[in-house]
Amino acid sequence: MVTDEDIDRALDWLVVNATKAAQARANRVYMEEQRKTIKAQIMGEHLDKPIGAQEREAYSDGRYLAHLQVMRDAIAEDERMRWLYVSAQAKIDAWRSLQANNRITARIG
Repeated sequence: MVTDEDIDRALDWLVVNATKAAQARANRVYMEEQRKTIKAQIMGEHLDKPIGAQEREAYSDGRYLAHLQVMRDAIAEDERMRWLYVSAQAKIDAWRSLQANNRITARIG
């Protein structure tokens, strides 16, 4: 059963963590876009090679691989915040349903 205290904690969490969740999302999007820039820069260092070889060089470059590791962390944090948000919302939705059911039961009873 979802208590009023659970709802208070869920609402507090949503308010307190809104900025952190937004920053996690911004970091993820930035890292995804930065990946393209890093790839282009590395490919630019190999202009003497065909496009396929340039891509191969970029994808195997240590700078690109290091970026992917940092990007993985940014995605994990964004997803963690998203699922915590979903969990808080689910508690609130369950509480709303329970309250609605209680009102109907009180009218019938």
